[in-house]
Amino acid sequence: MAGPFAPLGSMGPRMTQNVLEKLAATNPDCEIWWDSSPLIYPSWKAETLAKAPAGKEADWEAQLTRLYDDDTIRSQGTMGFRGVTTNPPLSLQAIKLDPKGWSDRIRAIAKADPALDVEGVYWEAYLDLVRRGAEAIRPVFDKSGGKYGFLSGQVDPRFVTDGDKMLAMGLTIAAQGPNVMVKLPGSMEGYEILEELTARGISTNNTTSFTVAQYVRCRAAVSAGLLRARAAGVDLTNWRSVITHMSSRLGQLGDWATEAKARGIELSLPEIRDGEEAVLKRAYWHGKEIGHPSKMLQCSMRVEKDERTGKTVSRHIQDFAGSDMVYTCPPSYIAGLMQVEDELEPFDPKAIEREPRKASVEKLLKLPSFRQAYEFDGMTPDEFAQFGSFQATAAEFAAATRQTVDFVRMTLEA
Repeated sequence: MAGPFAPLGSMGPRMTQNVLEKLAATNPDCEIWWDSSPLIYPSWKAETLAKAPAGKEADWEAQLTRLYDDDTIRSQGTMGFRGVTTNPPLSLQAIKLDPKGWSDRIRAIAKADPALDVEGVYWEAYLDLVRRGAEAIRPVFDKSGGKYGFLSGQVDPRFVTDGDKMLAMGLTIAAQGPNVMVKLPGSMEGYEILEELTARGISTNNTTSFTVAQYVRCRAAVSAGLLRARAAGVDLTNWRSVITHMSSRLGQLGDWATEAKARGIELSLPEIRDGEEAVLKRAYWHGKEIGHPSKMLQCSMRVEKDERTGKTVSRHIQDFAGSDMVYTCPPSYIAGLMQVEDELEPFDPKAIEREPRKASVEKLLKLPSFRQAYEFDGMTPDEFAQFGSFQATAAEFAAATRQTVDFVRMTLEA
């Protein structure tokens, strides 16, 4: 399969690359994914194009069409995005964009199986969302021989420490299509189920993960699962594994700022970003050193002003240019990048090789929760679900799930 942005040369001299296309060009194995349901892309695209600056309408139209276009996917089996991720807040967003359509679908599910309670109808509706999204990009999976075109479906975040429930949910998610990848939390129990699914040849995405210790445990679980799969003769032809690093959620939803304040340490946003960079680069290079088959995946990226330079930056991609990692990008982030595309400096294809700022790392090492994130043995598996960023993110995802369940309840009560 050609690279995701190979058609650019035929677009003519007027057309410009999207920021994410420029990032992907720094390494042929870099992957850009869409972090939302494919079902919302057409409406989001129209909304984004309506806000295009004067003179950029044609470029933006071409860029967004190259990234994702239903007609091109169906006819050619190609798209700029190489995969898709979803999570509970983004799934809720998809439902809110088409409340009537989903209300009708929910009623149909309930009518087809009257024995289902509200939770049962919710789960069937969620599986339907996963299945429809996976079907939308299935031609990419087929054309690439199963290398690209995966969609991640997430187990219910209300049960991040319940192994039995996560296993049952993971199996039903995987059954929605050959190009469905199961998202599992970075809890002790999550990694146990990740090993089990890997042993069955099921592709996985480790989410709510932030720390080097989690990534080491994830790689061990994947390796153990692969050994079991090969011993049992399981077909691993189309198996994939990605390990998610939730960048800004690590530095800003956890305890770094609180711990710094308690110790009389002034901690700036650039220093927080330095810490996030240090953790991810340590995890990335550890995977390379041991030749592990899982790819690092980065999400939770931000566009902001750098307090040091006053320049507009998105360090979560600029600091890692030249790597082969995956970047999964939600609609708001892509739109934000496009609005400031002329302000961003060109990508340095050797940025992944740069050492993080030593002074920032030394300062951050005074904080217990940074040491937990940065050190290889910073936590034991039973501590993963107690980490500040994990708890804050899991709580947010669980709240979105409860809102979706309540939408189902209100629909059925109407």
